[in-house]
Amino acid sequence: MLKNKHILVGVTGGIAAYKIPLLVRELKKAGAAVRVVMTEAAREFVTPLTLSTLSGGRVIVGTFPDAASGSVDAGTWHVELGRWADLMLVSPATANVVSKLAHGSADDAVTTLALAVRCPVVVSPAMDVDMLRHSATQENLTRLREMGYTVLPPEEGELASGLSGPGRLPEISSIVKAVSDALASAHHDLRGKKILVTAGPTYEPIDPVRFIGNRSSGKMGFSLANAAAQRGATVTLVAGRVSLPTPRNVRRVDVESSEEMLQAVIRQSRKVDAVIMAAAVSDFAPVRFTPTKIRKEQLNGELFNLELKKTKDVLKELTRKNQQSVIVGFALETRDGVRNAKKKLREKKLDLIVLNNPTQRGAEIGGDTNVVTIISKSGNIERLKKMHKFDVANRILDRISKLL
Repeated sequence: MLKNKHILVGVTGGIAAYKIPLLVRELKKAGAAVRVVMTEAAREFVTPLTLSTLSGGRVIVGTFPDAASGSVDAGTWHVELGRWADLMLVSPATANVVSKLAHGSADDAVTTLALAVRCPVVVSPAMDVDMLRHSATQENLTRLREMGYTVLPPEEGELASGLSGPGRLPEISSIVKAVSDALASAHHDLRGKKILVTAGPTYEPIDPVRFIGNRSSGKMGFSLANAAAQRGATVTLVAGRVSLPTPRNVRRVDVESSEEMLQAVIRQSRKVDAVIMAAAVSDFAPVRFTPTKIRKEQLNGELFNLELKKTKDVLKELTRKNQQSVIVGFALETRDGVRNAKKKLREKKLDLIVLNNPTQRGAEIGGDTNVVTIISKSGNIERLKKMHKFDVANRILDRISKLL
């Protein structure tokens, strides 16, 4: 996968930077063309001259490189390299740079380039064990995964501080393999396809401040939208009330209630190639909406009776009105999962259904991983092991790509 590929290596100021010359050499030996960018702090551990000699090209240091010393324009170097690259690798990625990447900061050469590239980005964190385990770093790494970055887990062992634990830069061979694997999965098989994805919960209002809802985080749907966009699709995401950033190159439509979800799905599903219904649409809604806040003093006794009605079945309405698109549904079941999922698949005339059980370890609502079973209308059943939701999304899209 590396032969004739264009690889950007972003080096940041961690002590593991001393290993990067060996990494550059191995990437070159595998047939890749390599360009290197560095933060100013990285120069404390490895010199630009060393990396320039091994890569065979100019090394960019700082946001405003010297225009007279290289072949790219000093003002647009990040744009030129961003369009040149097939993949960018940030290694080692310090806690500081991980934080910057997670929040879109661009105050050095590495983070500026990471925002400008159009290719996959692999981040290889390396830092002391306590820095890695800090809740802020863990939240930032999770955010990077949700944004579509590939995060290569650090290895365990003796660290430069003398402590032992996770935080070591992986072996050079492991990093090269991760780069190769990322390139292998960075195909654009959905280029030219239009895909609609739904995500998150719906809220059914009781009064101006209260609602009936569910615990859906929207992470699975957002991962699907993100992965589909990375594979070249034109993606529209209809999202319920979630606190997730919109994936790159995805058009987002926000809704709140099941009725709003239904109307948005029907409207947005015209002339799309596939619809992936990952949203957790409420099954029930209050019969009446109270325009003012219900106060406890208004109640008779200790009980409050709330009358509910069934909401419209968004998936059923969609398949009734849309016969030309590939339709994928989700089934959340806590018992008799396969049997119930097959019934839903058949009754709602779906092409695929994705089954998961939130009581199963690794598939909890709101988690970053999922354990799913993909069932096709032909009866084929594929059980996936626990994996990150972004990886699950790509496995689902593999199946959709074949149907398209």
